[in-house]
Amino acid sequence: MSTAEQPIRVLVVEDDPVAADAHVMYVGRVPGFTAVGKAHTGAEARRVLDRTPVDLLLLDLHLPDVHGLQLARSLRAAGHHTDVIAVTSARDLAVVREGVSLGVVQYVLKPFTFATLRDRLVRYAEFRNAVGEASGQDEVDRALATLRAPGPAALPKGLSGPTLERVTDALRASAQGLTAAGVAEAVGISRITARRYLEHLVAAGRAGRRPQYGQVGRPELVYRWVREPERGR
Repeated sequence: MSTAEQPIRVLVVEDDPVAADAHVMYVGRVPGFTAVGKAHTGAEARRVLDRTPVDLLLLDLHLPDVHGLQLARSLRAAGHHTDVIAVTSARDLAVVREGVSLGVVQYVLKPFTFATLRDRLVRYAEFRNAVGEASGQDEVDRALATLRAPGPAALPKGLSGPTLERVTDALRASAQGLTAAGVAEAVGISRITARRYLEHLVAAGRAGRRPQYGQVGRPELVYRWVREPERGR
């Protein structure tokens, strides 16, 4: 049966309620996938899996009651063969290697955009839907290659990854938000350049903006990080 006839069922496991809602929304926007529920703890995820058929876990690795890989290991031991896309801010490659043996087919590093998750889900669907017998090594290699993400998405012309990271860090660190001038001062770039990076974050859904009134002349735009905090992930 094709993916169009039977959507891939995804359980979102994420302790942050705002992030969980966003991930459920993201999954629902990808054709061929449906979010069958969300869980905020490992224990809640187990209860959902015991009563609901699930094909894929979108699994935050740092849950309040258990590490995501420990949860994956216990699920395997209990006979659950659900695949896993791990969601984390951790960059420890030892964790990545451990996850391979536990059914982790992809890793998505926070913060991520809808486009990033969509790419991983589409690749997973292609891999999952591959059927029949491979004609040789090349075909096996091609099937496995569908799970591999492409190189980093190109930034708009004139933007650089390191500067974007510094802008992101400055914005995330400010609970009240920052103007372009504030970001420029914090990062050491011009106000015009800061605005370009901020608008890129807004377009990617990682930041929001609002006018700041009460000053003489035109109101300034205040930018605020709108994604979930890392909280040690």
